[in-house]
Amino acid sequence: MRPGDVLAKARRRARLTQRELAHRAGVPQSTIGRIETGTIDPRASTLDDLLHFCGEELGARRVLGSGVDRTLIRPLLALTPAERLDVATASARNLDDLIRSRR
Repeated sequence: MRPGDVLAKARRRARLTQRELAHRAGVPQSTIGRIETGTIDPRASTLDDLLHFCGEELGARRVLGSGVDRTLIRPLLALTPAERLDVATASARNLDDLIRSRR
């Protein structure tokens, strides 16, 4: 979602006009309008400040599935449960062997 869309939705939820938000934040109304239309792209700190005046805050969250190598998972999903158990057992044995070899 674009920063302008985030700001516009937060402003509407707070039942503020662009002019009211601008007055609270101490910025020109045209700045609010340009952010909301995407003419300018605000810094994260600026967007967070403006959202604060709407009673909201900017946050971050992990995207589900991010950092997962699905190329390793897909072949395992094609296996039967018994085959998956065999793979897991073999992997556990290999891990045990590796741990023993490092002692």
